[in-house]
Amino acid sequence: MWLPCRRWDGKRRLPVFFEAKSAGDFTNTNKRRKEEAAKISQLRNTYGKRASLNLFLCGYFDSGYLGYEAAENIDWAWEHRIDDLALFGL
Repeated sequence: MWLPCRRWDGKRRLPVFFEAKSAGDFTNTNKRRKEEAAKISQLRNTYGKRASLNLFLCGYFDSGYLGYEAAENIDWAWEHRIDDLALFGL
C-alpha cells in the first residue's frame, strides 16, 4: 500500500510513501530487506532525492532488519503504535 503524505497545513509535500509489511517470523524479513533499498532508489530516481519511503510494520522485525532500513534512510511506524503516524503528518 502506498500512501502519499500531506503536511499538517494541507500543502502537498514531495512524495512520502508508506509500505505496509507484515511478518510472522524473522527469517522472511531478512531475506527481503534489500527490496526496500531498491524501491527507495527507484522512487528517488522518479520523484527526486527528497522522496521518502517509510514502512508500516506488523509482526516480527529484528534489529538487523531495522538497522539495515535505517542505514538506507527508511523510517517506520508500528501497527501497535498507530498514533506515531502523526509524526509523518498523517
